[in-house]
Amino acid sequence: MSRHTKIFIGLLFGAAAGVVCNAFLHETAFVNVVQTYVSDPLGKIFLNLLIMMVIPLVFASLSLGVAQIGDLKHLGRIGVRTIGYFLLVTTIAVTIGLVLVNTIRPGDFLPSETKEELLSSYSEQASQLKDASERTEFGIQTLVNIVPRNPAAIIARPNPDMLALIFVALMVGIALTLIAKERAAPVIRVLEGINDITVSIINIAMRLAPYGVAALIFSVTSRFGFDLIVALSMYVVTVLIGLFLHQFGVFAILIRLFARYNPLLFFRNVQTVMLTAFSTSSSNATLPTTILVSQNNLGIPSHITGFVLPMGATMNMNGTALFEGVTVLFLAQVFGVELSLGAQIVVVIMSVLTAVGAAGVPSGSIPLLVMVLAMVNVPAEGIAIILGVDRILDMCRTVLNVTGDVTCAAYIARSEGVTLKA
Repeated sequence: MSRHTKIFIGLLFGAAAGVVCNAFLHETAFVNVVQTYVSDPLGKIFLNLLIMMVIPLVFASLSLGVAQIGDLKHLGRIGVRTIGYFLLVTTIAVTIGLVLVNTIRPGDFLPSETKEELLSSYSEQASQLKDASERTEFGIQTLVNIVPRNPAAIIARPNPDMLALIFVALMVGIALTLIAKERAAPVIRVLEGINDITVSIINIAMRLAPYGVAALIFSVTSRFGFDLIVALSMYVVTVLIGLFLHQFGVFAILIRLFARYNPLLFFRNVQTVMLTAFSTSSSNATLPTTILVSQNNLGIPSHITGFVLPMGATMNMNGTALFEGVTVLFLAQVFGVELSLGAQIVVVIMSVLTAVGAAGVPSGSIPLLVMVLAMVNVPAEGIAIILGVDRILDMCRTVLNVTGDVTCAAYIARSEGVTLKA
């Protein structure tokens, strides 16, 4: 049985068990014990095992990718194409979201009593997120912070600054191309060793994936109240339609046009990536799997996956940008705030920019979303309305984020003359 089939079975089993427990045993002692001592620890151990390898993998793979590209002009060409692709697909994603939310107008379907109930239930959590957004530095200081004073401090933080880590790895890779080959060779061998070690540990972690995925999904579905989905059904449906159109419409077209590859074959080859992204809700945690699958199933060379995919896991957040655009306009509709065309253009721009700065971890975009709400005069406390369904939407938008990274790597590979695996 293939790995992605085992993961899919684990996902279905965890989801089914969670739904049954939520329907018939919600908040009982038995379910609380299973959540506390089985599903939560097992899911977190699996997630931590993947995230543990992200920093060494990003540093080694990105440095090696740059060093293997060799020519700085060649590197610059690939870099410009990569960033251009990220910006293009993210802007398309936000635009799809805004067109849908203006057409469906999900905010008009939310009864006032439901709004008040949700605001009351999640007010404390919303207040904490508002405080976090006020502490978040975004703007010119974000650009300054990309260049760290102390590289070691990057990885010592509870939430490492991935943009700064990417910058350091790029600088190391560039330096390796500038010094004599005999001097660079020992460092390259060390980086290759680190890369091999991380791949081996990731393979071990992925053997646990069916069980870890089942535990993660059970924890979500057993806690999740379906009455909340019903209350916010039009909002949830609007986001999911947007994600579906971008995933299987826009990406299918881009894969056909830019990578000259069969979209159906592409989606079949990246099933493991999509399932891992859905269950972990984290682009960073999925990154090791994304790199392995892109190399093994699609035949994308390591110097391209090592360069494009770590950058994509931090900067290419198509699903997050679409979600932010829909959420801002949904909450504006709920509170009766009419946003002009100019204000909606601001939402597009800020959704693209904040998606780049969003952390690749579960719900990493929410503090930045609070900031966007404040910019267009929508009450920031309104974020409480959607917090109850954010986790399920986070799982779905992460699939879009990581799929976008692989489509970019496939495009770059094709533009460099690589023929992808049939």
